[in-house]
Amino acid sequence: MVDLPHGLLPFLIASLLIELTPGPNMTWLAILTLAEGRARGLMAVAGVGLGLALLGALGALGVSEIVQSSRLAYEALRWTGAAFLVYLAWEGWRGGEKEEGGGERRAFARGFFANVLNPKAAVFYIAVLPGFITPDHDVAAQTWTLTAAYVTVATSVHAAIVLMASVLQPLLMEPRRAEITRKALSLALFGVAVWFILTSSRA
Repeated sequence: MVDLPHGLLPFLIASLLIELTPGPNMTWLAILTLAEGRARGLMAVAGVGLGLALLGALGALGVSEIVQSSRLAYEALRWTGAAFLVYLAWEGWRGGEKEEGGGERRAFARGFFANVLNPKAAVFYIAVLPGFITPDHDVAAQTWTLTAAYVTVATSVHAAIVLMASVLQPLLMEPRRAEITRKALSLALFGVAVWFILTSSRA
């Protein structure tokens, strides 16, 4: 029988609040869905989920702790992640590319890499998650359970964003209104990238 962490419920609540806070995933997924449709938005959600799951697995294995302990590795990952967010914002600003084939794979890959290159997600797994683990129980089992719980919450929130954006798409995709919405979201994503750099620096 799986030994569920005693802190599972508060961890789920904390994870939900974190994911409901506007951030790069939320903004980019809305831009992508409005511009290219629900199918690509959901593929991007799958990529985001896989990226978070991979970071969680690395965290459980202690690899992300190495990144946190190495300033050079952390800074390289931090700046690469920020640069990727800026790229996504620029792509959203100019309207992206409508592809007849391969668009879903591209959306999946970008969702995946945007999260693998996010050091804050890695630090979350090794700095926040352990606080919800009971030391006198199976720590490994609790770690994997909480990791799976966080990925599930994040994926559910991201999927809801895509579905909501797809419902609003007919209203927001009138050409002039669509351009204003897309550029506003792109500016917001650029702002998130700047905020990301300013707040993720290690003293």
